[in-house]
Amino acid sequence: MADGVPENKLFVLKTSCSINMNLRILLASLLACLVLNTATAAPAITRLPYLQSASPTQIVIRWRTDEASLSLVRYGLTTTALNKSATSSGKLTEHIVLLEKLLPDTKYFYSIVIATNQVLLGGDSKHFFVTPPLLGNAKSTRVWILGDAGTYNTQQLMVRDAFLAYTAPRLPDLILLLGDNAYPNGTDANYQAGIFNIYPDTLRNVPLWPSLGNHDARHANSGTQSGVYFDAFTLPTLGQCGGVMSGTEAYYSFDYANMHFICLDSDDSDRSPHGLMAEWLRRDLATTKQTWVVSYFHHPPYTKGTHDSDNPKDSEGRMVEMRENILPILEAGGADLVLTGHSHVYERTSLVDSHYGNSASFSATRNVVQGGDGRVDPYLKRGRQAHSGTVYVVSGSAGRAGTGKFPHPANVVSIAEMGSFIIDTQAQRLMGTFLNGKGQVRDSFTIQKVSLPTPAEPSK
Repeated sequence: MADGVPENKLFVLKTSCSINMNLRILLASLLACLVLNTATAAPAITRLPYLQSASPTQIVIRWRTDEASLSLVRYGLTTTALNKSATSSGKLTEHIVLLEKLLPDTKYFYSIVIATNQVLLGGDSKHFFVTPPLLGNAKSTRVWILGDAGTYNTQQLMVRDAFLAYTAPRLPDLILLLGDNAYPNGTDANYQAGIFNIYPDTLRNVPLWPSLGNHDARHANSGTQSGVYFDAFTLPTLGQCGGVMSGTEAYYSFDYANMHFICLDSDDSDRSPHGLMAEWLRRDLATTKQTWVVSYFHHPPYTKGTHDSDNPKDSEGRMVEMRENILPILEAGGADLVLTGHSHVYERTSLVDSHYGNSASFSATRNVVQGGDGRVDPYLKRGRQAHSGTVYVVSGSAGRAGTGKFPHPANVVSIAEMGSFIIDTQAQRLMGTFLNGKGQVRDSFTIQKVSLPTPAEPSK
């Protein structure tokens, strides 16, 4: 007995103190582990990676996380040698990382990493990109075009799956969006559901080049370059991907191989014949030396589908203004192909020129440069010359199909079916294909660049 305390009670007291101490140590350890795990928990990726602003020597990789974190991409020529890295400053949830000093026409693999060198995504054979070839290279190219796609319904999935089955095992080299990318209101949630959740396996490998539609413009402003559309995409404003600097993401141009692409804003930018967009377009067309010139925007100049390009009240006159003010500039610059959406159908012209009025004024004698459907006998063009003929395509049924009062007299094909459009180029040859949601080729045509003899001067 010590200090008057019975030995048995002393033993119990010591044992109790020991147990309490052990419990306190255990609780402290558990708390420390909880704090440590909370502090080091990896952020979750809520928008999977997608590729932007690709050029032969650079590309932008974007993704989103649920918590702010550092942005770090590791990349290299094999999955086992991701020995280069790129980052952006600060902790963010919207991650935008520019990879520079890349080799042209080269396949790179990449992974997304956090500060602890923990790989969040990638580092495998599925996460890669291929840089565009050098300017003017006549590499065989495939372009997938989606008009009015973002409905996140069964039809959109059918159109997607039909194309993937058609193109497999090949991937497209780039993807164009013709506007109305995110129904119904162009919100962030609409974009997530209608674009990023639908095409994630393709967007991680293939650069995406969008244009603005009227539904997208409900939560976007071209004048201030603000809103969801401008937040979601990183587009060239300084001519860094080819073409003349536009100073805005609302309209821009870029090059791929021997193709020059011009994205116009038919919805929210000035469509007047001498506005900023029109003057920039003239400079851009005058500068490019590419074999093929393809322009794309939302509102079609010739349609009798779910919209009527004759009606000045339809779409607040945007179709009329693009036809009257912008088409003359494109045709004077030798544009080969113009792609539009808005009407939820598929429509196409032959090789036409200089039709700027309503459908009643269309004349086969005056406005058709070369008729026919262009399937067996291709449309022939001598290089790039002013007013040498342009094919106009409406492909606005990648998300749903409608009907119309077909045909517009300028169009040689009119189809009320869901589907997407495909461009394939081989040097001096461009092929266009409309693939419906059942995987059926419903239209095709070819444009061939040739050296035609110069017409002899009339004898005097």
